[in-house]
Amino acid sequence: MTGAPARIDASGSPGGHPSDRRRTHLRRALPAALVAASMLAGAAACSAQDVVGPSSLSPVEAPAAFDVPLPIPPLAPSTVVDGIRVFELTAQEGTSELLPGVRTPTWGFNGDMLGPTLRASRGERVAVKVANALPEPTTVHWHGMHLPAAMDGGPHQMIEPGGTWRPEWTIDQPAATLWYHPHPHGSTEEHVYRGLAGFFLVEDGVPSGLPAEYGVDDVPVVVQDKRLDADGRLELDSDGNEVGLLGSTVLTNGVAGAMLDVTTELVRLRLLNGSTARVYDFALEDGRSFWHVATDGGLLPEPHETDHVRLSPGERAEIVVAMAPSSETTLVSRAPDLGDVAAPFAFGGNDTFPVLRLAAGASLRQSAPVPQRQAVEPGDAVDPDDAAVTRRFEVQDRSINGRTMDMDRIDETVHVGDTEIWEVTNLDRFPHNWHVHDVQFHVLDVDGAPPSPELAGRKDTVYLEPRRTYRLLMRFEDYADPDSPYMVHCHLLLHEDQGLMAQFVVTDGEEPARSHAAGH
Repeated sequence: MTGAPARIDASGSPGGHPSDRRRTHLRRALPAALVAASMLAGAAACSAQDVVGPSSLSPVEAPAAFDVPLPIPPLAPSTVVDGIRVFELTAQEGTSELLPGVRTPTWGFNGDMLGPTLRASRGERVAVKVANALPEPTTVHWHGMHLPAAMDGGPHQMIEPGGTWRPEWTIDQPAATLWYHPHPHGSTEEHVYRGLAGFFLVEDGVPSGLPAEYGVDDVPVVVQDKRLDADGRLELDSDGNEVGLLGSTVLTNGVAGAMLDVTTELVRLRLLNGSTARVYDFALEDGRSFWHVATDGGLLPEPHETDHVRLSPGERAEIVVAMAPSSETTLVSRAPDLGDVAAPFAFGGNDTFPVLRLAAGASLRQSAPVPQRQAVEPGDAVDPDDAAVTRRFEVQDRSINGRTMDMDRIDETVHVGDTEIWEVTNLDRFPHNWHVHDVQFHVLDVDGAPPSPELAGRKDTVYLEPRRTYRLLMRFEDYADPDSPYMVHCHLLLHEDQGLMAQFVVTDGEEPARSHAAGH
């Protein structure tokens, strides 16, 4: 393969609009990548270099020491005006020290990279005034949030440079770790990779009994991987790596070699896979177990004791780790089980590396035991016997049911109030995942077998192992709008940008304004 990696600086490269350059590159990279993947899936005796870019073959370069204090994203200030809690976000350019002594051009919300944590309670009316100080259009999507499609921040809610957007909605879902990030069609991978992402924590007033002091024993942790050139500038792979970029530098809350000073007997880590392509399998280096207490959409009915949790891009997990005075351990990513992929090592399946060092003080504040039952509201349950429709989706290459994304086509129409089962099959021999906007779903089974414990609870994103079928149960409670679509897509963001995305509308019987694809 030929071609130098595309460099990303704060203003975009000369010779064209940054988003235009990226879209052109993606169209060029797609055919070669797909042909190579097909050869490998057919058991052709070819090397990994034939199917992946160099980033996936470069080992993760761990820092010599993990002694950088873990940055805690600040809680975003807000004002309450006429009963509405109002936040403000500005997407802007900046520079960040991703490696010691080197400043890297990055993008962030209200700062150089990443963004503040938004926090609101169930039942609150909220609004977010989003300003775009970037040199190109962007959007802000509220990942995991149940809200009207016109407020969702997908590719139809573009914010032009110098423009603003003010979505407003009522928080109506259980306590959960959500996040926000850009969603411009064709440029999502690049915008997220530059640094645009932040947490959105939903509270519901129901005591969980879990550690809850933000930044002390309740800690948001976003893990991302980057690739830097010799000058410290971010690179995106220009060789059409099948899953997207797998970086050699792993960042935790925006820094490499992070350490968290633990001051309590229990510490709750809200883990977010904020990468564009990499799958992590989080564990503790000494093999100790921890409690897995929540997934994407909130608390599990009961904590699950385990020694690892796998997260694909966009997924979240809350874990609680027990520490003894003066003890240390390190959160690591083990080699993730990617399923029956054609070449696991080519997609990060052999990678293992440290992520975050946990260092306990000589004396620790006492923590309450982890509750054996957690407060999950019965009203949030969904019954598969109530399913009115079963839809089938086949994911292959960059398509869903043989179609690539068309902004002017509605692919599915669902009826407000309906419970549905979606059967999703990954036909490829390489990784995909599946993210549904607006709703949280339950994984009923995988190839007819009960799902693994890490797939329990409310989910909005799920990893799709190759050649397997996932049955997902969801309910579309409200927000009928035939003119404003939600998205469903792969959250390996290169796949999304290249067309692995579809649109659906929720209606009360009225036909959507855009054309409707043939039903499946």
